[in-house]
Amino acid sequence: MAISRLHSFVANAKQMIKLHNKHQSNVPKGYLAVYVGELQKKRFVVPLSYLDQPLFQDLLRRSEEEYGFSHPMGGLTIPCQEETFINLTAQLPM
Repeated sequence: MAISRLHSFVANAKQMIKLHNKHQSNVPKGYLAVYVGELQKKRFVVPLSYLDQPLFQDLLRRSEEEYGFSHPMGGLTIPCQEETFINLTAQLPM
């Protein structure tokens, strides 16, 4: 059941990303824009391959818990400290 929920979440996130990227012409193909921060949000452009990484999926789950699929910045918003996000993504393969 948890795997089914994860696949559903990833599918929904990918669909939302496609819609978001249509409106963000300055995001290169194969990447997505995310907003990171607890109070101040900073925009990052990351590879779509991050969606397959367990550490990044954990961030997406936290984002879903906090925002659902209605993100205040109009794009995928990840509720963690900028430094935490940078440290985590530095560990991920591109």
